[in-house]
Amino acid sequence: MVFGESHGPAVAVVVDGCPAGLQLTTDDIQFELERRMPPDPNLTSARREKDEVLILSGVFEGYTTGAPVALLAWNKDVRSQDYDKLKFVARPGHADYPTRIKFGGFNDLRGGGRASGRMTVPITMAGAIAKKLLRTLGVEVFAHTVQIHTIKVERQLPSETIKRNAYSNSVRCADPENAEEMKEAIMKIRSEGDSFGGVVECIAEGMPPGVGEPFFDSLDADLAKVAFSIPAVKGFEVGLGFQASAVKGSENNDSYTVRKGRIETLTNNAGGILGGLSNGMPIVVRVAFKPPSSIPKKQKTVNLKEMQDTTVQVTGRHDPCIVPKAVPVVEAAVAIVLIDHCLRAGKIPRVLGKKPVDEISEGSKLQQPH
Repeated sequence: MVFGESHGPAVAVVVDGCPAGLQLTTDDIQFELERRMPPDPNLTSARREKDEVLILSGVFEGYTTGAPVALLAWNKDVRSQDYDKLKFVARPGHADYPTRIKFGGFNDLRGGGRASGRMTVPITMAGAIAKKLLRTLGVEVFAHTVQIHTIKVERQLPSETIKRNAYSNSVRCADPENAEEMKEAIMKIRSEGDSFGGVVECIAEGMPPGVGEPFFDSLDADLAKVAFSIPAVKGFEVGLGFQASAVKGSENNDSYTVRKGRIETLTNNAGGILGGLSNGMPIVVRVAFKPPSSIPKKQKTVNLKEMQDTTVQVTGRHDPCIVPKAVPVVEAAVAIVLIDHCLRAGKIPRVLGKKPVDEISEGSKLQQPH
């Protein structure tokens, strides 16, 4: 469960069902949070939260206890006055209008409230735990930017190249030439008072076959559901995705082979998922993000109080493109789904190892009656 709002005191997450015995520190969470913010300030919002994680529960003496893990990050760099004039103005592209209708006007409109990209912080924190648990199974999750506006990475990059290059630049693109072109495009569109969207590709290597819960809890169905829970996501595909509709069956089918005593496929058009189950090949998904809706260009809208047409120019601190920030968030979302399914499949025990008695602190030992 995630909670908090963009301009509230904090954003946080409660992770239930985490096995006991996972070594976990604030550094594990902080590492993922810091990957969320690209280093180049010209490509992001001027709001630069430190996002220092606080572990509230579920961890004792450096290990998870089996109780719910609660993680929190304070909101310190807020400027809520930017939203005073927008109280009754529905910003185009934002959830202001439907949210006002659903909650009768009681919703927190500052920064979009709960519909803000700020809510990707709790997803990222939960994903840090999920990724560490997955590593105990030998599963690695990594992502990169494959498209900004019309600029696409056309060639298929090796996994090692993606892992090495994706976080070496502020747009999180593993192809250096495309990365520079994407950066220039974002800076140009920002100067024009507009914004761009794009696509993030995420890969999970090492997933065991047969994981998933068809019919309605299929692995790809759950991945899509969580992906669409990320603010600004408008598209999702697995493997060849929409392109599968434009090829022949003989081209789309992944032929099987045996390599080193293991069943694999010669291609991976299915993206590692068949019939809602993992097939042992790398899971490959792509997530499409719309352009950020907060732009300084004048747009047509309505005044919800007066029920009259009007115009709006959104001021304040906003991203010209959220895709670079979204790369670790997509990693987190995918990891959360994969670890949930691995737990359901019994791939991970509820207690990881056994803590030796001599490691238990004196204060935690049971006290004997006098």
